[in-house]
Amino acid sequence: MNALGSQHIPFLFVIDFQMQQPIVMPLNEINQEEMQFCIHGKGNQTNEAVEEKKEIVFTFQPPDFQLYKKAFDEVMFHLDRGDSYLLNLTMPVKLFTNLQLFDIFQLNNAPYKLWMKDKFTVFSPEPFVKISQGKIFSHPMKGTIDADLPDAEKQLLADPKELAEHYTIVDLIRNDLNIVSSEVQVDLFRYIEKIHTHRKNLLQTSSVISGRLPEDYTTHIGTIITKLLPAGSVSGAPKKRTTEIILEAERYNRGYYTGIFGIFDGINLDSGVMIRFIEQTESGLFFKAGGGITVQSKVNDEYNELLDKVYLPFTG
Repeated sequence: MNALGSQHIPFLFVIDFQMQQPIVMPLNEINQEEMQFCIHGKGNQTNEAVEEKKEIVFTFQPPDFQLYKKAFDEVMFHLDRGDSYLLNLTMPVKLFTNLQLFDIFQLNNAPYKLWMKDKFTVFSPEPFVKISQGKIFSHPMKGTIDADLPDAEKQLLADPKELAEHYTIVDLIRNDLNIVSSEVQVDLFRYIEKIHTHRKNLLQTSSVISGRLPEDYTTHIGTIITKLLPAGSVSGAPKKRTTEIILEAERYNRGYYTGIFGIFDGINLDSGVMIRFIEQTESGLFFKAGGGITVQSKVNDEYNELLDKVYLPFTG
């Protein structure tokens, strides 16, 4: 990434959660038959028609609650001890659909879309970092509620658990940006976005944090990005110890799920966190999902939030 950035060569990068299988590829070398992407309408997505179906089938097998509770209790043990203040707990969910990965990629309008043949597709609403005119921006997303509940927006903003979770992630990202930039500030705190799905509508809260990069940032663009990984919103705080707890409690390989992907156009950069993720395995399709856990979390609420996030990002 540093070498390409030094030469201002546009490239795509896809980095898995544990940074063990990163992909970095100049845009003009990407094979559309193997990989397609679209970030805010820009990318190499083809306009192939999706086979029309009378009815879209999309169901899932909820993960075993006791298995989730066991992981949740392990996380709460560490939260109670102060080993972590916020931890993102996730699980794979068995999926049943008559859509192919490529169908889902083609049909959705998420701001961050990626498809890798026979591997996975992502339709993420969450930015990781953006770089524009020498400034770096982060938009952490924390806090979710069913948009159709009475006074949903008021409930979400007033929920003490969600507020504590959001304060923690904003503070974490602010500290992260201080590692790579100066003049770090919170530009916008806790605004609400609505997400439309085939099952229900969701409200989520985000914030905007920014910093000023050094003038020669393109020469070490890869160093900047990797210093910020893993993404705070899908790991937790403090990041190093929390990531260790995640690996112990989840007992599965996230792979590219909750990693990041993005494009560098030679000067500016835009990237997203790989949430809303469907993976193809030998055992079928799995939707990986989860949410932030704090000492105020209740296991039933967190389990239900995980289920709420298993959706298609379009109606049908």
